[in-house]
Amino acid sequence: QVQLAESGGGLAQSGGSLRLSCAASGDDYVMAWFRQAPGQEREFVAGTTWNGASPRYADSVKDRFTVARDNAKNILYLQILNLRHEDTAVYFCAADVHSRNYVPLSRDEYEYWGQGTQVTVSS
Repeated sequence: QVQLAESGGGLAQSGGSLRLSCAASGDDYVMAWFRQAPGQEREFVAGTTWNGASPRYADSVKDRFTVARDNAKNILYLQILNLRHEDTAVYFCAADVHSRNYVPLSRDEYEYWGQGTQVTVSS
């Protein structure tokens, strides 16, 4: 059983930055961030392998988002720069415990999820 808990969301201004954190109960698996805007499907944003060496990003965010993990603390991070209104969503942390070195894009591959943290970007 993996437990995930996100934090760091909130209200931010367009052009600003945020750093989201996800505290995990382990580290030997792939972890990723997804987001879900109102009325839309949950979409992959960024993920990384068990050691953080091979991040993967959605094309729409790769120039502004950075995913990283600190396995000593069992925390996954998502740094968001130059926030845009369209970044407004609930951001979820997820774990694929059957994978260590490949980051899936499909949410169906992830067995564990956090409860999410709301990010709201004002114009």
